[in-house]
Amino acid sequence: MVRIIPMASSIRPSLSSFRFSATSRLGLSPSPSHLPSRRLSFSHLGSVVSQSQLFGMRASRVLRGEISVTAASTPGNMAQASTTATQENILDWVKQDKRRLLHVVYRVGDLDRTIKFYTECLGMKLLRKRDIPEEKYTNAFLGYGPEDSHFVIELTYNYGVDKYDIGTGFGHFGIAVDDIAKTVELIKAKGGKVTREPGPVKGGSTVIAFIEDPDGYKFELLERGPTPEPLCQVMLRVGDLDRSISFYEKAYGMELLRTRDNPEYKYTIAMMGYGPEDKNAVLELTYNYGVTEYDKGNAYAQIAIGTDDVYKTAEAIKLCGGKVTREPGPLPGISTKITACLDPDGWKTVFVDNIDFLKELE
Repeated sequence: MVRIIPMASSIRPSLSSFRFSATSRLGLSPSPSHLPSRRLSFSHLGSVVSQSQLFGMRASRVLRGEISVTAASTPGNMAQASTTATQENILDWVKQDKRRLLHVVYRVGDLDRTIKFYTECLGMKLLRKRDIPEEKYTNAFLGYGPEDSHFVIELTYNYGVDKYDIGTGFGHFGIAVDDIAKTVELIKAKGGKVTREPGPVKGGSTVIAFIEDPDGYKFELLERGPTPEPLCQVMLRVGDLDRSISFYEKAYGMELLRTRDNPEYKYTIAMMGYGPEDKNAVLELTYNYGVTEYDKGNAYAQIAIGTDDVYKTAEAIKLCGGKVTREPGPLPGISTKITACLDPDGWKTVFVDNIDFLKELE
């Protein structure tokens, strides 16, 4: 859906990524044609006075001392007040926008090997597969339910590239399971790598385990009752947790679901998303004490989020200090509208028009 930006000339982006050449927990403008115009209600047309008439009457009254000029009435302050009101309107809209985590995109060195591991060891389903020979890459979508209602994984295989650098910034994906011990034994039987045996999480009571897939991506298994969204987390490390929380709340419209500080292990986490953790996929932001920067590597790509309006989304992101890397608009050749941006730590997110996304799945 959203295009992966290549890290090197030999690495092609995913079609869904733009479709055009487009231990502690540390681990080591919009175009003008799309902007809504300000319109005057027809019910007020009868009382409209031209700007020149209004200016002349006001200037005359000022000269006669009938009214005074105050700071609040100066054009500069009036413009500032208007801008502030517009900003508030946009940020309020973000909170009301219908948003959902659609999929997470990353690169793998052997697509068939990864599909086999995810389906046999993790119980995922191969939802669809797409080969783009002219661009020399293949996509595979896997998950625990259909894309129109579930958070899924989009794997990208670039022809001839069999290895990527995961870096130190990406943390892990989270999968909720009913019986963690049974799941771990199955993974071991299939030759999977278990890096942490089942047991309570550090500083908490939730039973977890960690495994690695064939490319080295870490998966945290969480023992949890039945859930509509088994693929439940994406963990990313950030350099300033308060800054990230503020950005994701305001620019992305996410809710801060909870935080947990673990001074013994020198890290703090913040869980953010568009609904409760037991029913929705969430973003886990991790701050390791004193660490402000991470190497992002070239393996992990981005998260895609649905929105009702990519133009307003881009505007809100800019207002909140985010960097828009792809201005909002339709992708070449198709009608799907997207916008891409970076958060304060440089993590990429692509917003996709909700209606266009459903049409594209058809």
